[in-house]
Amino acid sequence: MELSLAARTVAEYVVLEIGGEVDVYTAPKLRERLIEMVNAGDRHIVVDLGRVDFLDSTGLGVLVGAHRRLKARDGSLGLVCPHERLLKVFRITGLDKVFDIHASVEDATRGGAARAARTGS
Repeated sequence: MELSLAARTVAEYVVLEIGGEVDVYTAPKLRERLIEMVNAGDRHIVVDLGRVDFLDSTGLGVLVGAHRRLKARDGSLGLVCPHERLLKVFRITGLDKVFDIHASVEDATRGGAARAARTGS
């Protein structure tokens, strides 16, 4: 399946909307896009997984890598994950403790993640 990526700005955040499957075949495209965004100076990114049908360990690794890159630059990576089937993956792997996971883009862009990154909390 094809992976679709579309970025838009909401307040101080760049929201990356993902559609399709994030797996060993498509994860490099996602990794490349996230690296481009960070290198372009985006510091507060929200990844919207609302249209993701499947996410494997390679995709999780890409998200962890982006989280580390942004954290090293005093940035933040939030996830929008409205579907229980994907939330379960984050819970099983313990990554629900690593990422700020939100039910909607509106929740993710209310200022909490960027504010926490600026204040160090």
